[in-house]
Amino acid sequence: MNAIAKAIDAINEAFGRVIAPLIAIITLIVLYDIASRFLFGRPSDWAFDVTKMLFGAHFMLMAAYGLKHHAHVEVDILKRLLSRKKQAMLEVIGYLIFFVPFIWMLITLGWSFFERAWSRGETTYGMVSIPVYPIKGVIVVAAILILLQAIAIVLRAIMQLREEASA
Repeated sequence: MNAIAKAIDAINEAFGRVIAPLIAIITLIVLYDIASRFLFGRPSDWAFDVTKMLFGAHFMLMAAYGLKHHAHVEVDILKRLLSRKKQAMLEVIGYLIFFVPFIWMLITLGWSFFERAWSRGETTYGMVSIPVYPIKGVIVVAAILILLQAIAIVLRAIMQLREEASA
């Protein structure tokens, strides 16, 4: 189980390290749009849509990396008062009750959104019609990465419960 958890961590760590620096590209596009407004008196036709989509994709794809590094919102105040065994039990129960339905919804609805956008050739509005299906596909990829990281967390909690039981 530990090898599986470490492999999942390695995947999300590598993916996060590749995706994180791409915020610089988003920043350059925003700067271009600001300069275009300031120097030419009008925004570019594509920069706003592109930055919205890229930032959304960046945020979604970094979610599993954030989960791996415990950079997510959690009720740590109460959790830290519990024993390690109770913390592990709380994680297993919490992920089963709250996470599983959410991730199921995210994967199934995300796939439906992606399929519909792909089949209809959905694009953004305006003069430059940017395809929307890649961003909707990111929903599914991000959900799978988050699911994998949750599996690693639950596996670690189960290993902690086994350690506590054998001690």
